[in-house]
Amino acid sequence: MTNGQKDAADNTTNITSSESLFAEYDSDSRLATVLQVLPALVTGGVERGTVEVAGAIQAAGGRAIVVSNGGPMVHELDRVGAEHIELPVHSKNPLVMRANIDKLAEIIQREHVDIVHARSRAPAWSAFYAAKKTNAHFVTTFHGTYSHDNAFKRRYNKIMTAGEKVIAISSFIAGHMRKIYGVPNENIRVISRGVDMSRFDPDIISAERLVALAGKWRVPDGAPVVMLPGRLTRWKGQITFIEAIALLGRKDIRALLVGSDQGREAYRRELETLIGERGLNDVVRIVDHCDDMAAAYMLTDIVVSASTDPEAFGRVAIEAQSLGRPVVATNHGGAKETVVDGKTGWLVPPGEASAMADAIRKGLDLDDKAREAFSSRAIKNVHDNFSKETMCAKTLDVYNEVLHQELAGK
Repeated sequence: MTNGQKDAADNTTNITSSESLFAEYDSDSRLATVLQVLPALVTGGVERGTVEVAGAIQAAGGRAIVVSNGGPMVHELDRVGAEHIELPVHSKNPLVMRANIDKLAEIIQREHVDIVHARSRAPAWSAFYAAKKTNAHFVTTFHGTYSHDNAFKRRYNKIMTAGEKVIAISSFIAGHMRKIYGVPNENIRVISRGVDMSRFDPDIISAERLVALAGKWRVPDGAPVVMLPGRLTRWKGQITFIEAIALLGRKDIRALLVGSDQGREAYRRELETLIGERGLNDVVRIVDHCDDMAAAYMLTDIVVSASTDPEAFGRVAIEAQSLGRPVVATNHGGAKETVVDGKTGWLVPPGEASAMADAIRKGLDLDDKAREAFSSRAIKNVHDNFSKETMCAKTLDVYNEVLHQELAGK
């Protein structure tokens, strides 16, 4: 059990099973209703977790509502039976945020919402005051470290610690909340992100998917593949990765940077220039966004997370391990909780290309027996600690804990 799972187990009170939580909520047999609020439903880990928890609420006999500014993932809410209400909660305009308080309060009253779960700062400010006006329970999830280099930013961020219970997505984030914002340990519940094992299952990735991706990315048959997934932004460590590949001195491998530049064209050009300067035009390739990451991991021999700043959690590491891929990750933040050094991957100092090159070399040099052992341990690590089902069950336990406190007071 990792530190994150231990903290969650120690701090979460299992009042009753998640499956029976909502059906037993009150004497009128009314379904308990949870409203999650986030800026938009475009793409990303926060959005994915919101949809997954909404599905778990519905499956447990509750009612799930999500308020956001909309986006392509709204149809996924429809698929799990949850409801979506569109509001401009993505806005940081103080006037819009103030208007959202009344709009959210109206929704809470009209829909008989019992718990408001805020997942981002701007909507959390509106949701907090709306919950206060309507006596609804307020829960938050602290998803990142956020910039906190002055008093104003710390005050703005602090709303994410205002929940009756505050969910931290890693023990690293729990420690950050205690240190920077003074959140008492008894208010924190550590719930790691989870992988949907029905999507990231090595047994369901067809050869056709791998062949199609290899052709699209021009990966030669038999070439070892090293991949760094992540949007093209400096702190994701693409520069360190390129320098590490250069130090390997191998021309037979393919190193893939998988992620969109999201408008950071100058940084992309900087990376392309560095690739050329290191003589790696035939080795390193920037392949932009990928819609089939499960196949991308399966195409890969080594997956790298090179972040120079600590990841709050780091979904790449657990997605790769769920498909049996060894991971090289920087030794800080959430990676210290998800990668078992020397067993499911290797942890290296951030920003040190030579150490990263050594770790990648170890992964590429694994023989078939050692690779199979790494694969088995990695898959077991995710199944035991980082499944979607575990994440959802623990989140429903937090809802249960909050509701039970109310029932105990009646």
